[in-house]
Amino acid sequence: MSDILEIKHTSRVIYARLPDNSKAFIRYRVENGVMKLVETYTPPQHRGKGVAKKLMQYAIELAKKNNWLVEPICSYSIYYFIKYPEHRELLIPEYRKRSDEELKELFRKRLEEERNKDKE
Repeated sequence: MSDILEIKHTSRVIYARLPDNSKAFIRYRVENGVMKLVETYTPPQHRGKGVAKKLMQYAIELAKKNNWLVEPICSYSIYYFIKYPEHRELLIPEYRKRSDEELKELFRKRLEEERNKDKE
């Protein structure tokens, strides 16, 4: 995957159109100065190539620019803040004060919920 990935956003979605014309995205909403990261999706053929990471980096920059705090709701967004703790200062206080183990447990729980939802 090329390092040049054009990422755009609307008031509810951060997205990138990929070379095969598919889309990767993060759905979010902003409530009372908090950016809630609701869903992250990368098409299966593009997973493991850093696409979701680039979308998250964009989301973080958007949050900084707008002075928003971040609430990671979907499993990938939680995983991102586990892997890149240097960005945790952006998290809402409830998440910022959690230990690595607490965040990992939240990640596992959320991932299981998402998998169960996909089966429905």
